[in-house]
Amino acid sequence: MLTGNLLWVLAGAILLGIAAGLNGTFAFLQKQSLVGDAAAHAALPGIALAYLIFEKKDLPILMLGAAITAALSVYLIQWIVNHSKLKADAAIGLILSVFFGVGIVLITIVNQSGTGNQSGLNDFIFGKAATMAKSDLIWLSSSAILIILMCLLFFKEWKLMIFDPIFAKGIGLPVERLRILLTALTVLTIVTGIQAVGVILMAAMLIIPAAAARFWSSHLGIILVTSAFFGALSGALGTMISSLRTGLSTGPIIVLVAATLFLLSYFFAPTRGLISKLHKKRTFKRQRIVNEVTSHE
Repeated sequence: MLTGNLLWVLAGAILLGIAAGLNGTFAFLQKQSLVGDAAAHAALPGIALAYLIFEKKDLPILMLGAAITAALSVYLIQWIVNHSKLKADAAIGLILSVFFGVGIVLITIVNQSGTGNQSGLNDFIFGKAATMAKSDLIWLSSSAILIILMCLLFFKEWKLMIFDPIFAKGIGLPVERLRILLTALTVLTIVTGIQAVGVILMAAMLIIPAAAARFWSSHLGIILVTSAFFGALSGALGTMISSLRTGLSTGPIIVLVAATLFLLSYFFAPTRGLISKLHKKRTFKRQRIVNEVTSHE
C-alpha cells in the first residue's frame, strides 16, 4: 500500500534516477564516469568534517561539506594527471581510496564522540531513502529538477563539446567553462543522491543507466531519453521492492534493478545486444556459404 511518505520517497527516487541518467550520460560519453565514482567516495569526509565543525546534523551544511571535498577530489585528479607521470586511472584510484579512507576514519571519530551514535552519518555510506524526512525529500527533488533543467538547457553545447570540441571552439563556445560546468553538475548530482543511495552506490546511478542506454542507440537524444527512463525505472522499482519487506535498504535495491536493466540491454538490445550480434554473424556466415556454393556452381 502506498503511504504518504512512500509516495514522497517514490517521487524523489524517480527524479533522482532521471537526473542521474541525464547527467551520467554526458559524463559517460566524455569518459568521466570513474571521476564521478571518485567524487562520490570523496564526499564522505566532507560530510564528517561538516558535522565535526558545526556539531549538528543540518542537511544543507552536510551537503556543502560533501560538495567541497567532492569538488576537491576532481581537482586533485586533474592536477595529478597534469603534473605527474600517473595516468588518469591511477590518479582516480589513489584519490578515491585516500578520500574514502579519511572519511571512514572521520566517521569513526564522530561515532565515538558524545552524540556521535545519534548523528546518523553512517546512513550516508549506503543511503537511507526509505526513512528520509519530507524536508529532505523536498530538497532532493528540487535539486534533481534543477539538474534535469540544466541538462536540457545545455544539451546542444555539451553535445558539440563531447563529439566535436574543435568545431565547438571554432564557433566560439567556451569549451573549458562548459567542461567545468558539467563537472560541477556531476558533483551536484552526487551530493543530491548520496543521502538516498549512499556514497558507495551513487556512482552506479551515474554509470549504469547511461551504459545500458548506449546499447539501444547511437543518437545522443535517444540515449539521453533511454538513460533517464532506466534511471527513473530503477528508482521506482527499487523503492517499491524495498518497501515490501522491513529492513531492505532502498539504495542497494535501486542499483540491483539498474544492473538488471543493464544485463537485459546487453543481451536483448535490438541492434547492439549480444543476441542480435550473434544472429547477424550467423546470418552473414550462412549468406557467405550460400554465395560460395553458388559461385562454384
